[in-house]
Amino acid sequence: MAYFTGVTYGGQEWTPKFVETIDPMKCMGCGRCIKVCSQGALGLDTYMDEDDMQRMISVIADKDRCIGCQACGKSCAKRCLTFAPKEI
Repeated sequence: MAYFTGVTYGGQEWTPKFVETIDPMKCMGCGRCIKVCSQGALGLDTYMDEDDMQRMISVIADKDRCIGCQACGKSCAKRCLTFAPKEI
């Protein structure tokens, strides 16, 4: 299986991992991931939990804008984002 790879400024090969999912049960809707995403790939939306309580959570607003930097995952206190490399 071959993955999309890039090269760092120093010449090292790097495989970006793109956002795949955000776990709505873990997400507390703090918005940290949205603030650090320089590409606008994430956003906020309402979510109905198991107790029929409505709350705000982070969602993938435009997956095509993700550049695979994983800054959103590094900023998430609850670790609710999952990532995967892109196959070519």
